[in-house]
Amino acid sequence: MSADRLVVGAIVGPQGVRGQFKVKLFAESPNALTHYGPLQTDDGRALQLAVKAVNSKGLVIASAVGVDSRDAAEALRGMTLSIARAALPDLADGEVYHADILGLSAIHVDGTALGTIIALYNFGAGEIVEVKPAAGPSVMLPFEGDSLVAIELDNRQVILAPPAGFLDSEDSTDQTDV
Repeated sequence: MSADRLVVGAIVGPQGVRGQFKVKLFAESPNALTHYGPLQTDDGRALQLAVKAVNSKGLVIASAVGVDSRDAAEALRGMTLSIARAALPDLADGEVYHADILGLSAIHVDGTALGTIIALYNFGAGEIVEVKPAAGPSVMLPFEGDSLVAIELDNRQVILAPPAGFLDSEDSTDQTDV
């Protein structure tokens, strides 16, 4: 994916027999699928989507001109839908697109390298960033308020101050046999 395009969704499969399909949304609202014009698929096709509904799992049910059968919708499975960055509104001060955060280095406020940012989530209680260290499993850290010190796009890094205990490993805790 080039830097001049942002992924706003991924097609997860067909819905019904008339060419509708389900989209996992990577944008703030389903309007992103229709408001900014045709979206581009991984194979370069331009699709003008119409949002039909949002199902109970949060997937958007959509249709597109030229996709009129279950087989045609099935052929789209796994494809991402992207939009030209230039078509999006200007960001306010302090705002960034999640896509611009992915791949940046995560640095602890004390200067220690934490790893690389591989995902951002919001499960309803605030923003969470997933960081993959050089070795070991990834860790999920708060990504707002006092925990987010700075986003330095020019330096390709994010400075974090995770709350005490978030980075403690099991080896460092005092474990006693009972």
